[in-house]
Amino acid sequence: MGDLRVTQVKSSIGTKPKHRGTLRALGLHGIGTSNTLPDRPEIRGMIARVPHLIKVEEQR
Repeated sequence: MGDLRVTQVKSSIGTKPKHRGTLRALGLHGIGTSNTLPDRPEIRGMIARVPHLIKVEEQR
């Protein structure tokens, strides 16, 4: 299993509190911030909750 590079591309202002919490849990705190996370089902579930706010790239 590889890693996922998650980048926030849209603001969390005006989104639901659960979406803001999910971004925080992914380690994102503003537009343009990125984080490398392990490719696990829990992380994939968080990504599925906020696909409209982030960009995901697979790392090897």
